Amino acid sequence: MTFNKLDLSLQFGNFDNVAEHRALLSRARVTKWIQHALAVDAEITVRIVGTEEGQALNAQFRKKDYATNVLTFDYQQTPTVMADLVICGPVIEREAKEQNKSLQEHYAHMLVHGTLHAQGWDHETSEEDANEMEAYETDIMAELGYADPYAKD
Repeated sequence: MTFNKLDLSLQFGNFDNVAEHRALLSRARVTKWIQHALAVDAEITVRIVGTEEGQALNAQFRKKDYATNVLTFDYQQTPTVMADLVICGPVIEREAKEQNKSLQEHYAHMLVHGTLHAQGWDHETSEEDANEMEAYETDIMAELGYADPYAKD
């Protein structure tokens, strides 16, 4: 399988257990997850943040005063994708426990999800779009060796 080129910047903010997240999110692993979701070459910055930074960014850019799992800032979609993905480590950790998933599996899903958003996919526009995006995410996660992220227990 041939993958599109990815210029990746991987950054970590300061939060509890950041060392565990940093150890899990090697450059090679993050690159693999993102490349599986890319339809074109890309320049992507991934920043793993704590709750305070995640909440501040979500409030500033989405007018929602809570930390969310992933924020996607897409600047360009063609000829290459240029985007920032901000992932809130503590939210990912909490959601993984709630969903009975490994931290690794949930990070993989959120990186795939954010990468699709950076390419114009949107699950908030209609139920049809949501179903199409979820199906594509499920296919990508299967390629990566993970279970359907939307399967109900």
